[in-house]
Amino acid sequence: MAMSLLQYDFMVRALLAGLMIGVICPAVGVFLVMRRYAYMADTLSHVSLAGIAAGLLLGLFPPLTTLALALLAALVIERLRAAGRLYGEAVLALVMSSGLALAVVLISFARGFNIDLMSYLFGSILTVGPADLLLILLAGLLVLGLIAYYYKELYFISFDEECARVAGLPVDRLNLLFILAVALTVSVALRVVGTLLVGALMVIPVLTAQLLAGSFRQVFTGALVLGVAVSLGGLTASYYLGTASGGSIVLLAAALFVLVQAGTALRRKLRRQSQARCERENAPVTDCGEQAG
Repeated sequence: MAMSLLQYDFMVRALLAGLMIGVICPAVGVFLVMRRYAYMADTLSHVSLAGIAAGLLLGLFPPLTTLALALLAALVIERLRAAGRLYGEAVLALVMSSGLALAVVLISFARGFNIDLMSYLFGSILTVGPADLLLILLAGLLVLGLIAYYYKELYFISFDEECARVAGLPVDRLNLLFILAVALTVSVALRVVGTLLVGALMVIPVLTAQLLAGSFRQVFTGALVLGVAVSLGGLTASYYLGTASGGSIVLLAAALFVLVQAGTALRRKLRRQSQARCERENAPVTDCGEQAG
């Protein structure tokens, strides 16, 4: 069955792209979630839709126009956020609505690309060409290199930005680099996941990892493992079921979150019942803890 997947060039490209996207989306998503800035990905993905429409309308390579507009939007968001006159949610709402309005206007001018546009909205394994794959791999390596190099600094800023400033870190420059990395990740993930769902791939694996892990490093590693698993699993399901790749990936991620959440709740319930039973039997607290574990 695995060989039937790999005998097609388009599927090999889709799996390689999914592997890279499954790594970089949760990698940046961890820091977005810790900053309570999870809607950043959705904002940039909606703006990216305008970049796609512009590329299709002008006859340019859509991933490049998407990347350009996403980076521009990221710069605007960071400049408005740093100015301190608007709350983060207000900045995201402003940029998202403006980008979506621009996309609607550009789409209304265009003719004859509705089918191709659908692949950008919901993702498609059939449309990942060699140029798309190369762009995804190069962008992924750049994003991973940035995160690896500034891992400690990004961790510090995510938990306490003001303390990081006092400690002498170049917070503004690091925030700018990070938000550009988010924009780059969003723009290259659209082919596989789609504009409407890329934000979910950044957030859901992180939320699932938080249920399983006890430290930031464990959450980070777990989110990457889960991201790769749901990306490759969703692409495989998309191939056999004929469904949109983005929807398949995100549904698998959501299902995994529900299962982990249910398992965690059941474990807590059993632990409480065990502790209550120990208390009724006047057992020592240490024994209760051992029995509950």
